[in-house]
Amino acid sequence: MSTKETVGAFLGAVLKNDPATMRQLANADYIQHNPFLPTGLEPFIGMLPVLQQNGTTAENIRMFQDGNFVFMHNIWHNAKPFGADEMVSFDIIRVDDNGKVAEHWDAMTPLVKQSASGRTQTDGPVTPTDPSKTEANKALAKAMVEDVLMEKNPSKLPDYVSTGYLQHNPQINDGLTGLAEAVQYLVSQNNMFKYTKIHKVLGDGDFVLVISEGEWNGTTNAFYDLLRFENGKAVEHWDVIQPVPTTGLANTNTMFRF
Repeated sequence: MSTKETVGAFLGAVLKNDPATMRQLANADYIQHNPFLPTGLEPFIGMLPVLQQNGTTAENIRMFQDGNFVFMHNIWHNAKPFGADEMVSFDIIRVDDNGKVAEHWDAMTPLVKQSASGRTQTDGPVTPTDPSKTEANKALAKAMVEDVLMEKNPSKLPDYVSTGYLQHNPQINDGLTGLAEAVQYLVSQNNMFKYTKIHKVLGDGDFVLVISEGEWNGTTNAFYDLLRFENGKAVEHWDVIQPVPTTGLANTNTMFRF
């Protein structure tokens, strides 16, 4: 199987509570970074009946690959074990050089029905293009986060973002105007996002996922920002923001150790 096929089969086995297939596809020392799930394959398998009891299923919207990493945009249905009836997630799985599922990271947020832009948290293009531009787009995304969100040079925002920028964050309108309005409001509430560290940048053609750590609402958060680029500028954005828990942890691997 290809790397993507291995990841898809593993996810399917998780949802079907199929331990035999999971053991074939994943390492026994499978490393878990979801703070509420135990690390190791057997402890993870032991928790799967909870998903079965709730009828929890995943709908994959996008699946990309960057080397040994597969990164996915998913909707989880009947997802009360994760915190709400429906959740949106970004999931990252590392497949090792032997073709075995080795490690998992994610961030989740409740699905929101109403949005400022009229778009959903997951709609839009799903297939990557321009594979030759992957590294250039990854560099652009990293520089954009550093200059704009980490405030190294915030005046450069128009250099990175198209005026027709499409927004999927449910609280922000489209375009540079929508971004400016959101920033103005957050600053007025003394509650502006503060990105402090980029932990990983993954890309596949025109899509780039940036995983960052920062502060918001008085808590430490994981920021997952998926950007789509055209002609050297970001033209579309999806995200998931999840507070980093400090209690009730099932493992000590942290949400960020790549």
